[in-house]
Amino acid sequence: MDYSDHVVAVTGGARGIGRAIAEAFKAKGAKVAIGDLNGAEETAAEIGALGMTLDVTDEAQIGKFLDQAEAQLGPVSVFVSNAGILRADDPSWDAAGATDKAWQDSFEVNVMGAVRSARQVWPRMKPRGGGIFAIVASAAGLLGQIGASSYTATKHAAVSFAESLAITHGDEGLQVVCVCPQAVRTDMIGDSEDGGIAGADGIVEPSDVADALMASIENKHFLALPHPQVAQYEALRATERDRWIGGMRKFRRMMVGARGRPV
Repeated sequence: MDYSDHVVAVTGGARGIGRAIAEAFKAKGAKVAIGDLNGAEETAAEIGALGMTLDVTDEAQIGKFLDQAEAQLGPVSVFVSNAGILRADDPSWDAAGATDKAWQDSFEVNVMGAVRSARQVWPRMKPRGGGIFAIVASAAGLLGQIGASSYTATKHAAVSFAESLAITHGDEGLQVVCVCPQAVRTDMIGDSEDGGIAGADGIVEPSDVADALMASIENKHFLALPHPQVAQYEALRATERDRWIGGMRKFRRMMVGARGRPV
């Protein structure tokens, strides 16, 4: 697919998955704007994009980001809500062990970052006949992430919001893609050599996630799964929930025994 007539905006675009997505669209001819808390301008200079400091917990900043992108590049036709954070259940490792702030921060970025972005960009896209809105969620949003309850809960919410967007605005021309990888070689997995439980099916590169997103856009698929096994796992979870929970408990015991922590 040729994106030479498209303007693409990516949040969390300075590094990792976001940068790979920005580079993938640039390679297809798109004009790209990236926003991030840190490093957006530097990355933009390196890849030939427009960069702007952006905090997705502030809706006014999202609006300003879009205003600047459209003023300098043209109407945004593809928006990628990629900004996300992971807060572990430390120090107690129990499901409700994270602080209220950790839970609230996770909700503000992982869920409301996408909600605020959609609130700002869809009214711009709709009069032009629609556009593409992608949310980079996680396989944790379809399955679960041991040791990161707030991450799991908010990524589930992000997937649900993506579905709501697709149901509500699909007939109006909005294509929604929800990206749900397992372990990706980014700062989020830190110095882990195997990616923890998320790496059970291997660690993919950020470019693999970008490729999965591009393929789902072109094939009109809602889910983009860089780890295709996730589809089978989700089916098992839905049809054999007790077995699924039992298996995850076993996995947690193994990880705690091996590492002294479940993440």
